[in-house]
Amino acid sequence: MSLMIEGGRRLSGDLTVQGAKNSVLPILAACILSGDVCVLQRCPHLEDVDTSIDILRHLGCAVRWNGPDLEVDSSTLTRWDIPDRLMRRMRSSVVFLGAILARCGQAELSYPGGCAIGARPIDLHLSALRTLGACIREEGGSLNCTAPGLTGAEIVLSIPSVGATENAMLAAIGAKGVTTISNAAREPEIVDLQAFLQKLGASVHGAGTSTVVVEGAEQPLHGCRHRILGDRIAAATYLAAAAAAGGDIFLRDIDYRHLSTVTGVLRQAGCTLSCREDGIRLVSDGRLRAVSPIRTAPYPGFPTDAQAVVMSALLRSSGTTVFVENIFESRYHHVPELVRMGADIRLEGRVAVVCGVDRLQAARVRAMDLRGGAALVIAGLQADGQQAAGEIVGALVEVFIRPPKVAVGIDHEFMVGVDCHLVAKIAPDGLFGMQGVVDIPRHGNARRLRCVFVMLFSHS
Repeated sequence: MSLMIEGGRRLSGDLTVQGAKNSVLPILAACILSGDVCVLQRCPHLEDVDTSIDILRHLGCAVRWNGPDLEVDSSTLTRWDIPDRLMRRMRSSVVFLGAILARCGQAELSYPGGCAIGARPIDLHLSALRTLGACIREEGGSLNCTAPGLTGAEIVLSIPSVGATENAMLAAIGAKGVTTISNAAREPEIVDLQAFLQKLGASVHGAGTSTVVVEGAEQPLHGCRHRILGDRIAAATYLAAAAAAGGDIFLRDIDYRHLSTVTGVLRQAGCTLSCREDGIRLVSDGRLRAVSPIRTAPYPGFPTDAQAVVMSALLRSSGTTVFVENIFESRYHHVPELVRMGADIRLEGRVAVVCGVDRLQAARVRAMDLRGGAALVIAGLQADGQQAAGEIVGALVEVFIRPPKVAVGIDHEFMVGVDCHLVAKIAPDGLFGMQGVVDIPRHGNARRLRCVFVMLFSHS
């Protein structure tokens, strides 16, 4: 699919930030542990959420939407296997392993898929589960796991992996005794998972620090209602877009403390930010300046998921900014595409040097991953041009989105041309993943698409 974007317009208005994708996915897996009905409030409508729902239904759970809330009944769970076609659709599918082992004592699945942003081995996940007593056989890309009796233990992660921390927490619920996870990830999404598990009746504490302690559940857990944490990466994307295009926006239902490194960079770049308990306001004139070197790091450091969008926001800044990508080795796929639009970026291994340019021009570009696609949209909002005789001349940026999860037998290469003011508000399902749905009419041979709103701003 493609987006047609006309730049040169300011963004203004306010919106409520959706629930966090990186929070809801492990919580959906954790629903398995309850053996009861769980209601997830503010659950985002995303492709990865749909994949998780398909996995839960395959396992025998009953899942249904009730407006913006998602209801999961895991009392009907009957299976412990996840087929390859579902595992390949998203990287986070591996988090189901710990929950299934804790509930069923066995699990069978394959290696997960995901965006092409570099190696993301699951060896830490498997090592943590083996420490708890799981027997895992790796055969031809499949994982055959048995755990008739998990036992609490001390798990020391070599790096603070978010996914490994989550898998260890879920598996430890089904272990006898106390499990201590050292060098645990400290992300807000880990804290949200802990809050959900506590509502189920589990004893978990320490999330948000480097040590998480889980006491195996001696009594059956129960269902609960839980409101998903606001998506800090979606919020960072909106802030970067408004900083680059110029404007005045307010984001509701987002904890500004989770975005301190991003807001700090945007302040240094010349934006005015007001952080309040109910949200974040950003005002920008679109004329940014270079900032100190940005180095991605595990939370509370600068998030790797915000690297691409902040880089895009600084393409026209005055001066030079250095980016150092410390998390993934292949997270600069967006750079060659930004260069096609006139950006001055030099790459050397994990380092990208961004020299601000006066203007960006239209180009036909391709998004290779989720966050890179967002960066290209933000670059498109900054492209100059003019409109004449009903045609947009020199200001049209066409962004092709390559879905990171391609289902066999489905053609994802269809095109849609959309008026610029509309494109500034929408993106393909999975690019930003905000709530609200709009139908885009047929265009040429394209099929009718259902897309989700990403920018509920009026243009000034």
